[in-house]
Amino acid sequence: MTTWLDEELGEVADALDSGPPAFDLLGRLAAEGLTRVGVPAALGGDGGAPSDVAAAVAAVARHSVAAAFVLWSQRSYAELVVQSDNPALRARELPALLEGRWAGGVGLSNAMKFLGGIEPLELAARPDGDRWRVDGVLPWVTNLRGQGFSVAAAVQPVPGGPLPVVALRLDQPGVRRSPDLPLIGLRGCDVAAVRLQGVLVGPEDRLHADLNAWLPQVRPLFLGAQCGMSIGLARASLFAAQKRVGRREALRMRLAEAGMGLEVDVAELLQGLDDGRFGADPAALFRLRLALALHVQEALALELQAWGGQAYLEGQAPGFARRWREAAFIPIITPSVAQLEMQLLKK
Repeated sequence: MTTWLDEELGEVADALDSGPPAFDLLGRLAAEGLTRVGVPAALGGDGGAPSDVAAAVAAVARHSVAAAFVLWSQRSYAELVVQSDNPALRARELPALLEGRWAGGVGLSNAMKFLGGIEPLELAARPDGDRWRVDGVLPWVTNLRGQGFSVAAAVQPVPGGPLPVVALRLDQPGVRRSPDLPLIGLRGCDVAAVRLQGVLVGPEDRLHADLNAWLPQVRPLFLGAQCGMSIGLARASLFAAQKRVGRREALRMRLAEAGMGLEVDVAELLQGLDDGRFGADPAALFRLRLALALHVQEALALELQAWGGQAYLEGQAPGFARRWREAAFIPIITPSVAQLEMQLLKK
């Protein structure tokens, strides 16, 4: 997609996996135009299609899932701002998001589990005049840059009612960011917890009044772009395996079959994002997310076999250990494989 992706990002991928970047990763993604992909031109974007967003994340993930995770988070939060019915919030936030000056995180993991009947909602909103006081914890959010971020979160009104989605900002009183979480990889993604104590939110902070009603509108790009991480990682692993396969003809055939199977599902995902069918048929998108996660596992297993024992020697199989750690993350990113399987069982 760009010279930076093809020639430079791969060189820093291991460093992004093991610690904070030595450069402004979000700013670089923005400079390459990646944060504007799929945003309407009238709002400052490139006017591309939804499938372009998934393709952009996949192109980055082929070199670094950590960098792709940051892009996915930034672009997913920006999409919530774009799709919000609050034009004042959009005017306040979107330009800085597209330029990479302000980070965006999506703290909806707990809310999605709540809607699926898995766990209670952890953020409570109590009335304070015409506003709300929000308390609780978001235990795991990506792209929480210390220089400034917004995070989208659903809150439980007290005593009850629909779940509004609000934008919480680091510069609001009562918003506290934890130190980076001690992940086994993806440490360049600014992953941290957010603690909220008496945070005052008003109409200017509302993204939408009802998450349950809004989800069919925003979920396809959120989940479709997330699938881009699986696509890019699977392609990278299959490519590495193909370079090592040598004379092992049986393995070569399996690699070809795996590659064809992957691209069939990629084509279905991209077409579904553009024709809009996933809004009315989320199960189809869920199944593709699950299938792509399996493609990642198959690709890594084939790469391991192509390297053989050399893969288990430190520094002997470039990128393999990082891709193995990246692959371990794919099943647990929200909505996780387990959550999606539960949802499909209910249908």
